[in-house]
Amino acid sequence: MTEFKLVSSMRPKGDQPYAIQKLVEGFSAGKKEQVLKGVTGSGKTFTMAHVIAQLGKPTLLISHNKTLAAQLYSELKEFFPANAVEYFVSYYDYYQPEAYIPHTDTYIEKDASINEDLDRLRLSATSSILSRKDCIVVSSVSCIYGLGAPEDWQGLLVTIIKGELADRDKFLSSLISLQYERVDTELRRGTFRVRGGRIDLLPSYGQNPYRIDFGPETIEGITLLDPVKLTALREIEKLAIYPAKHFVTPGDRLEAAIVSIEQEMKEHVKLLMSEGKDLEAKRLESRTQYDLEMLKEVGYCSGVENYSRHLSGRAAGSTPYTLIDYFPKDFLVIIDESHQSVPQIRGMFNGDASRKKVLVDHGFRLPSALDNRPLRFPEFEAKLNQCLYVSATPGPYEMGRVQEVTEQMIRPTGLIDPEIEVRKTEGQIDDLIKEVRERADKSERTIVTTLTKKMAEDLSRYLKELGIKVNYIHSEFDAFERVEILRDFRLKKYDCVIGVNLLREGLDLPEVSLVIVLDADKEGFLRSDVSLIQIAGRAARHINGKVIMYGDKVTDSMKRAIDETARRRKIQEEYNRVNKITPVSIKKEIKDGIEQWKKAEEFVHDVVHESGKEYEAKNYLAFLKQRMEACARALEFDKAARYRDEIRRLEGETGLKGSVLAGVKSRGSKRSKTRR
Repeated sequence: MTEFKLVSSMRPKGDQPYAIQKLVEGFSAGKKEQVLKGVTGSGKTFTMAHVIAQLGKPTLLISHNKTLAAQLYSELKEFFPANAVEYFVSYYDYYQPEAYIPHTDTYIEKDASINEDLDRLRLSATSSILSRKDCIVVSSVSCIYGLGAPEDWQGLLVTIIKGELADRDKFLSSLISLQYERVDTELRRGTFRVRGGRIDLLPSYGQNPYRIDFGPETIEGITLLDPVKLTALREIEKLAIYPAKHFVTPGDRLEAAIVSIEQEMKEHVKLLMSEGKDLEAKRLESRTQYDLEMLKEVGYCSGVENYSRHLSGRAAGSTPYTLIDYFPKDFLVIIDESHQSVPQIRGMFNGDASRKKVLVDHGFRLPSALDNRPLRFPEFEAKLNQCLYVSATPGPYEMGRVQEVTEQMIRPTGLIDPEIEVRKTEGQIDDLIKEVRERADKSERTIVTTLTKKMAEDLSRYLKELGIKVNYIHSEFDAFERVEILRDFRLKKYDCVIGVNLLREGLDLPEVSLVIVLDADKEGFLRSDVSLIQIAGRAARHINGKVIMYGDKVTDSMKRAIDETARRRKIQEEYNRVNKITPVSIKKEIKDGIEQWKKAEEFVHDVVHESGKEYEAKNYLAFLKQRMEACARALEFDKAARYRDEIRRLEGETGLKGSVLAGVKSRGSKRSKTRR
């Protein structure tokens, strides 16, 4: 019997019951991979939840960005309140990887700002996977990056039981070996405090501290404490304590790793010397010796992940351990928006490898640092047990992996895909204006998609001069600015929104009855069949939904998009006819899309203790400062000055000047020339 308990007032509708049954039967019969091809608004997340509940397997759900992962996490937490639903994404607020630029002879030290709460959630995810079968982990592509060996992490688990024989000093030594830090004052994550026979401990993956009382020979009590008042909440009989970090190594393994690292260092120093790279050899020797001293003294060093191959006892070139290795063999992987997520997973390895190879070639890292890496795509494939690809437009990779696809074409509302009409480009702007005004007179909205930012801005300016309520969106707007504009769009502050790429997943605009595609006959990424189907889906929430493509010819991509939409419409119309369903626009849904994004924003705020706008602003400021420093290093001072002025303007507007500027100054001080 499954251990997952799905809680919802909704029941599967339309072709959801068929999709759920087919997917569950397929995986139960031993199918390794399946594809769920579901149209926009058909309730794919609800279908995924039912598949998880009926299969009863630990599940890894991969999304291609943090915000969508947060949205999925919050939805699944509601569906499975009694089960372990975890969130695993990169724990960096800011991350500058270690790098070397040979042509300017500039070394950039690794610099990162770790978000403690995201780190806690990552550790909570691994502990839940190892201790519970009813576990769902919602992850970004962070799940393919290296972690410590799961057997080492679980092997260092310390379990204590009330009333059992125990030695306080041995217990304290075991906490130190788990990378917990002893403190005398305030408890923080991953620390403990000692008062005679009483030990207060705050696990790195938890929010509540524990109090352990030792008697002369036994453990007299284990108490869960309130995190603020440190008052007792309840007594517990047993406590399992996992390591404070993902990279931990047993004592005997650490000694062997130190010997192995030293041996590799000597061999590579000798090789560099033979190639006439005396400076590189000396640099490598001094840096590695310092790290070895830190490992000997405290069992940890900055950049310890670069020695992960030695610390885990793996062979050179072997596959690193990742989050996937923490799951039992019989687990399920769901890749959401697979047409974007799969290419992202495929592309992670090469960028990481090229940066590290430069560091190795110039004596900053040992060759074994190359083994601290994300998975190659074939390695990722080999680790999968059973996988479900979910998308409205599955890519060629997913479609080539299965013999048949499970389709979810019917929306619970009965709405059908919009009709697509192709019109000539002659007089297209006048025709566009006429269409926008007709929709506005009916209190309906229009989306216009262009190929360039300039065209979006120019067209928006022209329509404003004609008295049309319009705004535009493009890549210079962050995710939450887009949300604000689209909220105003729904509230009829605008009748039309113009943009280059308005395909943001998770944003539903049920007021939109018309989508206009300019330059539809220009083949390319933004006019591929996948992109055209996705943008057409923006009009699928309205009973009068329609798409107009302006182009002087019908390209192959246009034909595929038109044919696929016509096929879906035929299926949906037949279902409505047989079941006597009259499609209607659901007014209640008008807020749903934006509120899902707001929920995701609030979740990010709860985790990182700052608003979505602050989070986006900090990231954008960090990017601008990185570009400013790069221009300064390249002696392009006029460009650097422009970046500086933009930074000052944004810091003034956002009020982030103090903390962010301080962070940048400290980061900037770490850039230095290695030779004079």
